[in-house]
Amino acid sequence: MFIFEISGLFNTKIVANLEYTMPEPIYIFGHKNPDADAICSALAYEAYKHAIGQTEYIAARCGNSNARIDAILERFKTPLPRFIGDVTPRVGNIMQSMVRTVTKKSTCAGALELIDQYDVRALPVVDEGGQIEGLVSIFQLGEFFIPKPHEPRAMRRVKTCVQSIIDSLNAKVLHADNIDEIEELFVRIGAMDIRSFGSHHKENGLTSDRSIIVVGDRRDIQERCLELGVRLLVITGALEVDEEVIERARESNISLIVSPYDSATTSWIIRTATHIDGLFEPKVSCFSAEDHISSVKRRIANSNDPLYLVVNDEKKLIGVFSKSDILRPSSTRIALVDHNELGQAVNGASEVQITEILDHHRLGNIPTEQPILFINRPVGSTCSIVADLFKTHKLTPEPNIAGIMMAGIISDTLLLNSPTATPLEGELLDWLSPIAGIEPEALADIIFTAGSVVINSKPAEVISSDCKIYDEGELRFSVSQIEELGFDKFWKKEDALGKALEAYRIKEKLFFSFLLVTDINSHDSLLVVAGNDELKASINYPQRGQSNIYELSGIVSRKKQLIPYISSLLKTMGVV
Repeated sequence: MFIFEISGLFNTKIVANLEYTMPEPIYIFGHKNPDADAICSALAYEAYKHAIGQTEYIAARCGNSNARIDAILERFKTPLPRFIGDVTPRVGNIMQSMVRTVTKKSTCAGALELIDQYDVRALPVVDEGGQIEGLVSIFQLGEFFIPKPHEPRAMRRVKTCVQSIIDSLNAKVLHADNIDEIEELFVRIGAMDIRSFGSHHKENGLTSDRSIIVVGDRRDIQERCLELGVRLLVITGALEVDEEVIERARESNISLIVSPYDSATTSWIIRTATHIDGLFEPKVSCFSAEDHISSVKRRIANSNDPLYLVVNDEKKLIGVFSKSDILRPSSTRIALVDHNELGQAVNGASEVQITEILDHHRLGNIPTEQPILFINRPVGSTCSIVADLFKTHKLTPEPNIAGIMMAGIISDTLLLNSPTATPLEGELLDWLSPIAGIEPEALADIIFTAGSVVINSKPAEVISSDCKIYDEGELRFSVSQIEELGFDKFWKKEDALGKALEAYRIKEKLFFSFLLVTDINSHDSLLVVAGNDELKASINYPQRGQSNIYELSGIVSRKKQLIPYISSLLKTMGVV
């Protein structure tokens, strides 16, 4: 036995009058194609964790149940753990769903205010239905406002409507006409002498009806603007305007407003009233919430976009993320029970944080970025480890959890008849039995008579019902195991099961696949082999005629008997 523990996870205590945030869940997974011990140990470890105050741990499963598991859970009135078939980090896990957006009619001022208020670098541009039209960034806005001395006309250009200018300035309206029409206008400050005002206007090629004039209390410039018929006259400094000027503006249908700011500030704010239509980038990178993070990383590796957009099937915006979001470690955390090899773990396990492993099998190949709690004991079941944790810490499990741990022990050790059984299992069954209110023999009868996997399942389901994939050097292979009361039902399905085993081997691209059929009564097994002729010739157990079936007398344990034999076989063949 070895226990490796450097760091642990503990709940923060609730302090009166302080806000308390529940930690993210840590899901406890057994292996793919779970057997009774995988499901029972996940449920039992959740109960143990809750008993010591770590309520963020939640039992889960990454494979289907079977008749034996269903019989156990029905007996102890406990629901099957939640199914989670894949924990691969996806865009939906890291995206920000509370998104600030703008439309093409939004002003630069409105966009800049959102960028400043929420400390973002870019804003999605959407239509009225929420569909993506593009992206506007602080860099694009900055490009628009940076002075361009060689392009004086561009420095004056404003594409907006009078109403947007009024809103941006919070201006007082003295007269306004056609205020909602989007127009290309040009802003100027009326600071020169009246004698040069009109000529300078013409020299720049600016027509009066497209001009915005910003001026203070220069009555002569105000009157000249009314004569020229400018589009908008803006009086600055919150100054009073003569009634005569107001009346002439009404007669000439010239929009006249009063800004509370000085002339320089007013002219700058007017430019910020420009609508972002024409400034934003319509070509943007969009992703689905279901896209894998690993795939997205490759797609954006050479991109410098400030923001990436997440859309649904209707192309409506549902979230955003940045490169910094995608590079953060995954926040998903899992614990593994009854296995410690990636080939047997839930899909995506290599891309998330593994916090703990409890197992009773050989050491596999799971690397972790941080030290974790790793308990690996040479005992008969993972439920033995969990039950011993309860007992060691003087915790009494609930009756249903006690029964579930008994079931895991009985199933994995064939009621202590497997060579994997240790004295610990007998001690634990004696301790758990009165708590659960059932004798081990009675529970074993419920488990082993729950139904024949061969009869009640399709051949492909038989192969996958309790199948583990192993890595031995560069080779990958699988070993499935089923337990039956005698071999009669197997012989009726041997051809179909052999074909399903070969199909599974090809599908998973394995060197070989084995199916171990164990007789609970005689404690003997049959081994069905899907592999090449060299492999079959190397197996030194009695062969049933010319078939791919071998007789393994006294062999009942995949873990303690068959897997060590396979390792030795592969070394003898010289393939590892």
